[in-house]
Amino acid sequence: MDISSFYNLSSGAVQKAAEASSASKLSESTGEFGSLFNKALESLNTTNAYLSDAENEEIKWALGETENTHELTIALQKASTALQYTVAVRDKALEAYREIMQMQI
Repeated sequence: MDISSFYNLSSGAVQKAAEASSASKLSESTGEFGSLFNKALESLNTTNAYLSDAENEEIKWALGETENTHELTIALQKASTALQYTVAVRDKALEAYREIMQMQI
């Protein structure tokens, strides 16, 4: 419900409701950034897990504990794809940061 049209009314209750609405919008935007940041951390943790799994599969194959090259290939491809995605996201974030820093106020 948008109560912005009631800002010019002299009622204290309406003004308090409008201020509360503005404050809740501010906290929601902070929450959105927090959830975005948490998702980025989860993505990094997933990438690290894939890299660790690939390394473990390489060690198992090198030690002769497994002869299944299929699992090794899948683990290596997952790690490679996750790392490429993470690097692409990092590059876009840095590009956006640089663009924001070059803005004139």
